[in-house]
Amino acid sequence: MIIKTVNLETVCGITSKLPENTKPEFAFAGKSNVGKSTLINALMNRKSYARTSSTPGKTQTINYYNVNDEFYLVDLPGYGYATAGVKVKQQWGKMIENYLHTSRKLDAVFLLVDIRHEPSENDVMMFDWVLAAGFTPYIVATKSDKIKRSQIAKQTAMIRRTIKDKSRVSHDVSFEVIPFSGLNKAGREDIYNIIDGFLTKENDMV
Repeated sequence: MIIKTVNLETVCGITSKLPENTKPEFAFAGKSNVGKSTLINALMNRKSYARTSSTPGKTQTINYYNVNDEFYLVDLPGYGYATAGVKVKQQWGKMIENYLHTSRKLDAVFLLVDIRHEPSENDVMMFDWVLAAGFTPYIVATKSDKIKRSQIAKQTAMIRRTIKDKSRVSHDVSFEVIPFSGLNKAGREDIYNIIDGFLTKENDMV
């Protein structure tokens, strides 16, 4: 995939109405500090374009990045930051659930988890929310450069097993786990291929 243009087109806050886009959307969800901005920047082939907050866990917007005037990368609010108040956490949850259930152009959801640790309760809850909205999330195991290459297969298997064991929606669903490194961009092509696959289907339907 060749990235020609990137534009932060829409930023939606808690009270904002979601845009009625006509181009495919690919959403990215994950807890604070999981490396979501790093991944999105890598996909857009930009060093620091994705919006970040100086205080982790404070980002409360849904950001729509128009890529090549062909599709959107949608950055959902980070969740699970320990010091966020209950009210803030509830607002994040409502924003994310509302997006998952109302976006008419959402094609796929990428759920980011840290490859070094077991998925948290919030990660599993997000997995279940995505399933409930009618999608099977693609799991992106971030920070793969933080562990030895020989450990990657073991850790991705652990992530898959943990999510299946703790999911309240389905223990039989099949899903992909993609190791990703913000350092050397390993895994980026796999994500590109998934997005390209959906775009090809969209074009075939036109």
